[in-house]
Amino acid sequence: MRRTAWVITFGLACSMGAVPSLGETLEGRVVGVTDGDTLTLLVGSETRKIRLAQIDAPERAQPFGSRSKQALSDLAYGRTVTVRVIDSDDYGRSVGEVYADGVHVNSEMVRQGYAWAYTRYARSTDIIDLEEEARANRAGLWSLPEEQRDAPWVWRRDRRKGTPRSTSTDPRCRDKRTCGEMTSCEEARFFHRECGLASLDGDGDGVPCESLCR
Repeated sequence: MRRTAWVITFGLACSMGAVPSLGETLEGRVVGVTDGDTLTLLVGSETRKIRLAQIDAPERAQPFGSRSKQALSDLAYGRTVTVRVIDSDDYGRSVGEVYADGVHVNSEMVRQGYAWAYTRYARSTDIIDLEEEARANRAGLWSLPEEQRDAPWVWRRDRRKGTPRSTSTDPRCRDKRTCGEMTSCEEARFFHRECGLASLDGDGDGVPCESLCR
């Protein structure tokens, strides 16, 4: 595993969507931290909301949510940082790569185990490698039991739709509905395929409960 990956500049050749600010570089002081992946940057007399690209931190109501926010504060709050903007999101925030004192903050949050690699938007395998390293080291949120560490995008989806339950009438599909309740990869695959528990495959790659089926 490359331990220097967290300080490299990611080769982002394209953005997540065409926006006028593509390629814009900002420099300013971090005057606020909302959570583990969002901060407020003061650029001159203007404040800009910045969403850290390629990562997704636990929501404040999730386990490790407050610790993730504190970790970002430790890395960036009160510091002068550089932000390379690559996109904007539906909330009007600039999405970018954040650098503080030579450290790629986005990657460091993942390396320390305070954020997930947002695989849907990742533009480099380096940040995914860093998540694998954090998992192996049981760093940060990876020290939690599996049932307590839903990916933030899964957690948000489940809160919008309600906790998913089996769609099957098979009596074997009763009761269990999370990876933490599965005892083997075979069982996880059964509940995913036969019981209709799509939530077991949080990243949508077709492999349920990857801690069991990797």
